[in-house]
Amino acid sequence: MNRTTASGMLAAVLAATVLAGCGTTAPASTAQGSASSAEASPRSTAHNEADVAFVQGMIPHHTQAVDMTRLVAGHTSNQKIVDLAAQIARAQGPEITQMQGFLQSWGTPAAPTATSGGMSGMSGMGTGTAMPGMMSDQQMQQLGAANGTGFDRMFLQMMIEHHTGAVTMAQSELRDGQSADTKALAQKIIDAQQAEIATMKRLQAGS
Repeated sequence: MNRTTASGMLAAVLAATVLAGCGTTAPASTAQGSASSAEASPRSTAHNEADVAFVQGMIPHHTQAVDMTRLVAGHTSNQKIVDLAAQIARAQGPEITQMQGFLQSWGTPAAPTATSGGMSGMSGMGTGTAMPGMMSDQQMQQLGAANGTGFDRMFLQMMIEHHTGAVTMAQSELRDGQSADTKALAQKIIDAQQAEIATMKRLQAGS
């Protein structure tokens, strides 16, 4: 065998080795990635009835709070109230989107159904739409009809009650829920809304 032939054979062997290596490592890596994804999926979607009840209830609860903030611009010139309303809307708007994502990942409808038990999965939260702190249609109409300092007083009183209800709901989720992501959101809601309650009470006191 001459040197040229030997070199050609060596090159062929090396090429075959490289190709074989690529052929064996890529599927292994893919399989490992698939296994990791399969393991991660149950953890990210693990939840119970309390999680579902919390999210299904908090979405309309947040939505009403955002609706209340939208009344501010046309009913008061108090900049502190305007700023507070903007802060509430900035926080709760994205949280609504986040909670809608939770329901989608769980394959759960946005509204309670007869089979899901509605809000009964969380003690202290009532049933149906009777969630803590929610304003009635009549109360929302009264707020919409108010102006100036009268609006300010009504807005603060209603929003304090509304926030207090949200904190109650979130505390129930921390106690009864399973989903780590949902419980993290519940804690975030507690921290933010307790701070806003303190701010609103200071505004009520004129400070």
